[in-house]
Amino acid sequence: MDLQADLKWIHQELDTIKDPTIIEAIKDMLKYRKKTASQRISVEQYNKEIDVSIEQIENGKTYTHQQMGERIKQWSEQ
Repeated sequence: MDLQADLKWIHQELDTIKDPTIIEAIKDMLKYRKKTASQRISVEQYNKEIDVSIEQIENGKTYTHQQMGERIKQWSEQ
């Protein structure tokens, strides 16, 4: 596929997503891409990201390895 076809497919897929966890993951990927390899985050930002991760764990916003395997299978079936 060419780039335009890939972008069109991505747009179409994004329009069908209803799972907020997937939306958050996509948002995180898009935010992360803006950081270049040469940029280092501050200690404060690093600690903030760790705190957010800990909060997600404490609130049960996690998946087991097996659950993720099942989710990935579902994604590939769509």
